[in-house]
Amino acid sequence: MMIATILPFSTDVLIVGAGPAGLAAALAATAQAGMVTVIDENPAPGGQIWRGQILSGVAGQWRDSRAQALWDTLSQRSNLRMVYGARIVARASEQEFLLETVDGAQKIRWQKLILCNGARELLLPFPGWTLPGVTGAGGLQALIKGGMPVNGKRVVIAGSGPLLLAVADTARRAGARVIAIAEHRSTGELMRFLLTLLRHHRGKFLQAVKLFWHLKQIAYRHDARVIKANGEHQLSSISLQHGSKILDLPCDFLACGFGLLPNLELGSLLACEFKDGSIQVDAHQASSQPAIWAAGEACGIGGVDKALAEGHIAGLAATGQAINAEALAMRDQARVFAALLNSSFATDEEWRHLCQPDTLVCRCEDVSAQQLALHGDWRSAKLMTRAGMGACQGRICGAACQFLFGWQAPDMRQPVFPVRVSTLAAMGTIGAGDK
Repeated sequence: MMIATILPFSTDVLIVGAGPAGLAAALAATAQAGMVTVIDENPAPGGQIWRGQILSGVAGQWRDSRAQALWDTLSQRSNLRMVYGARIVARASEQEFLLETVDGAQKIRWQKLILCNGARELLLPFPGWTLPGVTGAGGLQALIKGGMPVNGKRVVIAGSGPLLLAVADTARRAGARVIAIAEHRSTGELMRFLLTLLRHHRGKFLQAVKLFWHLKQIAYRHDARVIKANGEHQLSSISLQHGSKILDLPCDFLACGFGLLPNLELGSLLACEFKDGSIQVDAHQASSQPAIWAAGEACGIGGVDKALAEGHIAGLAATGQAINAEALAMRDQARVFAALLNSSFATDEEWRHLCQPDTLVCRCEDVSAQQLALHGDWRSAKLMTRAGMGACQGRICGAACQFLFGWQAPDMRQPVFPVRVSTLAAMGTIGAGDK
């Protein structure tokens, strides 16, 4: 395995994303293909789930045993090239991408493509959500894994789903004082979920029990939701509705977990078909476009087991290798668990009521909910208010508007991310005004 910043001009298989799905796909593909290249915009492998897993000062040593096993084998593959700090910004030709890297704009051609580019958080607006100190649940976890000091800081984690527990454990291990975990679901809903785990996913149930044991000193409130973040220039407290009561909890950080959204920019750019908000794939992870496969969160939120299983199948399929029944069965089992999670912790319609008329929805351009409500669709709102024209290019407020107003965001246009002028110049036919 070679780690480089300069990309090869061409590669037999290009894998986008170095998280669990991408690494599993690389392991399968390198057993048969010629050159396999994995690119990721982050400075290290692992994706969000394994971010920060490489032990400090110990090259190639991971805390997670599955990550360690993958990495140990990949390290022996001479036909694998890992490239970090590289972001795809445009489709230069039919099977060629333009990327922005630490060394400037580069192009890479590919024969087979596997999209493993993960997901991002759904951030929903509520009063005070733009205050410094308020983050997404996964965002706080990433910051802590990246080295942000939280020792002694007061943290509240709110929203819904198992991610809240994982983030609380990450914060606890880093020395934070986790004041409370505020779970939106009721006690009855949570008990039904745990009983289903016990009956059909015993291993996951035992993992949940172990995690609850680690968090036993932290207040875990059911039927609770944040209604306001308070502070002048920095978060100082939150207002929490717990059943019929309103509680005021002083805190330094609030991490909100409202769910995840598949990253669909590249799928849209490549004209892949979507289904239920993710890239549609067949039994072998092939997309609707020839020579393009997808795995992991990009084709449906489901967690690390699903990502590993789908990545493995995609890597085999892309390189013409046989896919055995065991691999398919593992993926199907992981998908059953993913479906349980998604049904048990689906985005709740009640969260719409958190957003008040004067609440900012587009924080890049300071556009409030009442300004957006004057328009009938995303395009009109964007033209009249500049919503979606800031640094995030509508990735945050576009999803929020889809949830709040039922709007469908427009199709993706190149470049798919904000880029340097030098990269625009390399694009040639696309000018800066197109974005």
